[in-house]
Amino acid sequence: MKRVLFFLLMILTIRFFAADAAPKEMINYPATKKINHTDTYFGTTIEDPYQWLENDTSAETEAWVKLQNKVTHDYLEKIPYRADLKERYSQLYDFPKLSEPAYGGDYIFYTKSEGLKNQPLIYVQKTLTGKPLVFMDANLYDPKGLTAISLNSISLDNRYVTLSYHVAGSDWNFMKVFDIMTKKMLDDKLEGLKNSGSSWYKDGFFYSRYEKPEGSDLSAKNEYQSVYYHKVGDAQSKDKLVYKDKDNPLTYNSVSVSEDENYFFLYRASGTDGYEVYYKKANESGWDFKPLFTGFEHKSYVVDEIQDKFIVQTDIDAPNYRVISIDPVNPDKKNWVTIIPEQKSVLEKTITTGGKLITQYLENASNKLFVFDMQGKNKKEIALPGPGTINITGGKETENLVLYTYTSFTYPTTIFSYNTFTGESQLFKQSELKFKPEDYEAKQVWYKSKDGTKVSMFIVHKKGMALNKNNPTYLYAYGGFNIKQTPYFAASRILLLENGGVFAMPNLRGGGEYGEDWHKAGMLMKKQNVFDDMVAAAEYLIKKKYTSKDKIAIGGGSNGGLLVGACMTQHPDLFKVAIPEVGVMDMLKFHKFTVGWGWVPEYGSSEQSKEMFMYLKGYSPYHNLKPGTKYPATLITTGDHDDRVVPAHSFKFAARLQEYNDKTNPTLIRIETNAGHGSGKPTSKIIDEQADKWSFFFWNLGVKTLQQSASPKP
Repeated sequence: MKRVLFFLLMILTIRFFAADAAPKEMINYPATKKINHTDTYFGTTIEDPYQWLENDTSAETEAWVKLQNKVTHDYLEKIPYRADLKERYSQLYDFPKLSEPAYGGDYIFYTKSEGLKNQPLIYVQKTLTGKPLVFMDANLYDPKGLTAISLNSISLDNRYVTLSYHVAGSDWNFMKVFDIMTKKMLDDKLEGLKNSGSSWYKDGFFYSRYEKPEGSDLSAKNEYQSVYYHKVGDAQSKDKLVYKDKDNPLTYNSVSVSEDENYFFLYRASGTDGYEVYYKKANESGWDFKPLFTGFEHKSYVVDEIQDKFIVQTDIDAPNYRVISIDPVNPDKKNWVTIIPEQKSVLEKTITTGGKLITQYLENASNKLFVFDMQGKNKKEIALPGPGTINITGGKETENLVLYTYTSFTYPTTIFSYNTFTGESQLFKQSELKFKPEDYEAKQVWYKSKDGTKVSMFIVHKKGMALNKNNPTYLYAYGGFNIKQTPYFAASRILLLENGGVFAMPNLRGGGEYGEDWHKAGMLMKKQNVFDDMVAAAEYLIKKKYTSKDKIAIGGGSNGGLLVGACMTQHPDLFKVAIPEVGVMDMLKFHKFTVGWGWVPEYGSSEQSKEMFMYLKGYSPYHNLKPGTKYPATLITTGDHDDRVVPAHSFKFAARLQEYNDKTNPTLIRIETNAGHGSGKPTSKIIDEQADKWSFFFWNLGVKTLQQSASPKP
């Protein structure tokens, strides 16, 4: 009897995880022409036969996109359980999803995605116990679901709200003003905005806008971001120019205002790393700012200004950050006063509310929340539901309410409130899930990278899962720009977990999980550390029998897409599947498109030195593909309106990979129309995209039949 049961178990195992289930069919890819185009860097000639795909407005590129999409969708539609995955994900995604709140005075605003509506709704209510009312429904504004509307900021007198409108996923947006008192949208409309907030002063606000680019709005370089002041009720043509860097068109520039409206702060950045800070008194005439922090090596921002003293969070002499006080009358470093010294944990964010310093720390890639008095004393920890990710939203010195969100791998984003007067924290808004979180477990492990550096990694899977090397595994990471990868909830991930899969997320160097030193260890000429950390993570999962080379996929988006491209070109035999999303694939040209120049402090540039050019060329995914190599089954994703990482990166990488890859391994590119880098994507597109992604993932890892499909219909 035991032998019969063993035999039946083996049959079921083979059925669920048939190693050769994915068909080894030859795919007829569209013919992609090659041209004689070369670029020269420091005497070295680089061939770029697919350079013509950089022209996003040409009829030829448009035709290529349509042909590629047809091949991709024809392939994906043949996967037998794609429809089941789409239906199941529709069920999982159909729950109220919350995001960061904001408030001013008695009004609390928060965003909630309801059911399967294409865009989330913005709600408003008075106080914590008031009745929630729909403040803005983007689905009514744009029934096609292509316009995302987000709350930008609330005026200091709590009367006005600015709203940002993004169309078809583009980072370009326009801003409108809503009058809370009269409950009317005003005629104000500010255009030419990208990466801009609004900082209120008296009866208007400061904002930043670009000059119209020469060429395509979606690919041409963005230059001369300048700061303007807009008075409510005026046409944009009347706005006052506050600051323009006439000598350097490639800087980010913005102005913020102190809560008491006594000071203006000008922030200047040459890219996405460090920045400068200047200041001036609001009552002084003209727009001449005095330097507070100069140079782009550090990150220091003014948390608050209290009685003419600046409360500042800085990484100067403190890679894990600290809080200091600066007297603008005597701003020299020798006169700085430390309020909260640097800790072993990373100080991620500081706000002031109700006479308290509220601090958000990172400890082993999970958040901790603490409260100090204004002298940095009387430290108190605010208890969280468990290891996870938070984001705090502050109020004003005259208020005592702090709002914060919390999420983890099995805990969707939930909003809590903290009262600085009573010291009590309580639940404000939460979501109900359509799966059982208690069926899954998350752990954090440490492994050694190539050079011996210890790297942490989160691993999530079903409780009781066998370590038999046979578990479909999705290794996902980012590794750059000081951005943290901490526990967060994603409904799409449940498709993986409930089908016996493993989700693994390492905290690679280049990220922000362990302070500025950790970030610097993975940027510029140390970028290879990031790829080595990722490869070591895969090797750890295989060694510990979570998975095998035939059952592991690598994924990541944007800078994480670069990560996937570099790892699959350097170690093509380590991964069975690769899913680079909106990736930076041409490291020699990235700085020539839209705001790509802003990444030079992180990556370096092919034009700054021969040494830097050679280093970038050494790992650039597009330039390191080799003929006759068997690369992983690859699904490349991008959007035709991505004006952050322009789709040409993915287009050229896909064309060359189709030319070089083993013809029995699918090499597909999925190009979403009317979509950008990811933000603001309508629900209908999200569901289709995730169904395609996980179908490709399971099918090419040899999973013939899913363990969990859509719930039975009533």
